[in-house]
This record gives sequence, C-alpha cells and structure tokens, in this order.
Amino acid sequence: MESKKTYFIGDIHLGAPYIDDPKAHERKIVSWLDSIAGSARTLYILGDALDYWYEYRYVVPKGNIRFFGALARLADAGVKIKWIKGNHDIWIFGYLQQELGIEVFDHRVVDTIDGKRFYIAHGDIDGEPRPSYRRMLRLFRSPLAQRLFSAIHPGLTVPFARRWSAHSRMHGAEAGEILQTEDPLVRFAENYNSHNALVDYFVFGHRHILASLPVPPSSQLFVIGDAFRLFTYGEYDGTAFQIKEINTDI
Repeated sequence: MESKKTYFIGDIHLGAPYIDDPKAHERKIVSWLDSIAGSARTLYILGDALDYWYEYRYVVPKGNIRFFGALARLADAGVKIKWIKGNHDIWIFGYLQQELGIEVFDHRVVDTIDGKRFYIAHGDIDGEPRPSYRRMLRLFRSPLAQRLFSAIHPGLTVPFARRWSAHSRMHGAEAGEILQTEDPLVRFAENYNSHNALVDYFVFGHRHILASLPVPPSSQLFVIGDAFRLFTYGEYDGTAFQIKEINTDI
C-alpha cells in the first residue's frame, strides 16, 4: 500500500475579481483535491483559500460550493484538513468547522509529521514587519470591529472587500520576486529556532512566490507559491518536501 502523504496548498483566492474565469479556476482546484483523495493523510490549507469570507450569524457568502463539496468528500474519507487563516479569510468563525469537520487555526500550526517538526503558517504575521500592516491585522481581529462590520449590510461590505482585494493584489509581490537570506521570514525562522525546539521545515504562503532556503542550523524554509497563477502546492511523503505544480490541463 502506498504510504499516505501530506499536502500543503494556499492562496487559492477563490472568487477573486482579478481571476478571469472563476468557475474554471474552482474546477481546477476541485479536480486537484479529488486527485489526492487516495494518497492524502492530511491537507494543510495555508490561508487565503477564499478571497473574501465573512460569517454573519445566519449568513455566509455565496459561491464556492464545488470547493466545499470536495473538502467534505476528503473529510468524509478520513483525510484530516487543517485550515490556517490568512489575511483574506480571517473571519472564519465556526461555520466551516461545523459543516466540513475541519480544524481551523488563527495563525500557525506546529506539528510533527512522520518524525519531522513542521512550522506551518500563512506568513503574513511572521514575515510582515510593517507597523501599518500589523495595526490593520489587530483591527481585523478586534471583536468590537467585527461586531460593527457585521452590522453593515453585505450589499455594502462585499463590494468594498472586492475592491480592497483587487487593490491589494495590484500592489502585492510578483511571481518573480526572490526570497533573500535577510528577508523577514528567514529572520523569523532563525529567531524561532533559537528560542524553541528546532524545526525541520518552515512552510509559508502569502508571498505568491516559490522559495526554498536553508535556515541555520539544519532547517529548510519553503514558500509554496499560490494556486491561482502559479498553481503550485507542497507535498511531503515522509522523506522529502517538494513543491509541485497542479496539472494545468485539468
């Protein structure tokens, strides 16, 4: 029997206004999820799977039904799904856990997988030194701000969120960006190792780039790209971590 693998995907940005064919994009992601059903033991979603998500008390955003159905099929088949919130899907409050049976984490997961220690995060908190960005994240996480936001009709908040998302993507990192050894993510990993049990693999999303760098004394740091432009994901088979590409013919 083939040993079970661990998969990592993030930055899918389902429903984003800058994706030309959202339905084709969703179908490609669903086909990939179905393709790993026989080999997956655990699936980590590294945030920003949804370009916008806000759970009102009795209402959730429409769309993405095929995606949620594919996750449900995996969960029902016994695959563990761990979803780490990103900056676009930060307002997950309980609906997805109840409906899909997945685990949701606010910032990061530190897990041991096949004897190796993994630090898994979206990457916006650990690798973002700008005070303005950190203030924005604190605002988004504020219970008072969330209550005030939920009091506004979705007909106003959703269009605003779409415009903000498009603006953010226009001013974000490009696929050709190179992760340097002095990058905040690398410095974070070095500092984490110096104050905690050593990590074998640091795995991040958020940057929309592909990167693999050594972190002293013996760690490896990966940024796994994205799943709407690069269509990449991470795979760990118990021996090696690899970044692979989703079949573009799906």
